[in-house]
Amino acid sequence: MRLQLGDIIQSLGGTLHGAPDIKIEGLNSLESATAVQISFLSHAKYQSQLPVSCAACVIVSPDFEDVARARGACIVTPDPYLYFALLTRLWKSHLTPAATPGIHASAVVDPSACIDPTATIGPLCVVEKGARIGAHTHLKSRITIGEDCVVGDRCIVHSGVVIGADGFGFAPHQGRWEKIEQLGAVRIGNDVEIGANTCIDRGALEDTVIEDGVKLDNLIQIGHNVHVGAHTAMAGCVGVAGSARIGAHCTVGGGAVVLGHLKLVDGVHVSAASVVTRSILKPGHYTGMFPIDDNVTWEKNAATLKQLYRLRERLKALENSNKKESSP
Repeated sequence: MRLQLGDIIQSLGGTLHGAPDIKIEGLNSLESATAVQISFLSHAKYQSQLPVSCAACVIVSPDFEDVARARGACIVTPDPYLYFALLTRLWKSHLTPAATPGIHASAVVDPSACIDPTATIGPLCVVEKGARIGAHTHLKSRITIGEDCVVGDRCIVHSGVVIGADGFGFAPHQGRWEKIEQLGAVRIGNDVEIGANTCIDRGALEDTVIEDGVKLDNLIQIGHNVHVGAHTAMAGCVGVAGSARIGAHCTVGGGAVVLGHLKLVDGVHVSAASVVTRSILKPGHYTGMFPIDDNVTWEKNAATLKQLYRLRERLKALENSNKKESSP
């Protein structure tokens, strides 16, 4: 497939420096782009790659316009990364036709479910009793939407996702576990994207809620009664335990865990592999992990860490003793 630079500018805007009839056959990184591909520079740490890139055209901010023009054709825009994101969508729209709305013949949809006529239900999907699927939402394949669960408009749900399985609720009794029926559902807002094999459990009493614009990566577990605020994003293998409340515009790095019943306010950013063990009530970037090391050193540090409480108590006792000795 080919697009001319003039076509790209006509669709996405920006200021072109170079011939509009230059043909683009693909997208690639600055380092790997060939003479028929387009690339972008969105971070200053990669600027050394710009003058030597073989790309046919590079998308840059005004700060790098002079260097880019000296190298060759370029598109100047205030936010190159956003422009590149829009370009990937433009490219895919030419490369792959949009999915045809409708329900695949192999899908199983309960007669009481409500599917918007503009939605696309892919192969082997299951939409259970009372579930609702919004306008222009695309369920890819092998997806289960549980009883009474709601998926909003313009959502993308990737293969293997399960929305509305029972939450993990059991009461101990005489050495056995008695099941607690999960009577809530899952409510997913508009413009949400959910990655492959992610699971979102239904609530025990109230619904599990995923607000508008949330982006969930692959293999994420969202427990029952969790509430995720608008435009929050989580990377792969995140686990959120039951009844946690995560605010809007948060990010959670891959493999991180948020324990149950905690609250994260809006604008909290959690580093990958962190374990959130307390509520976070102030926006900011948080990290909670024990750094990797060679095993012998790690064991020594871990042993020392286990003694910190005892050392703290000894220090407090010493401070109290010094205060008594210094008092008149």
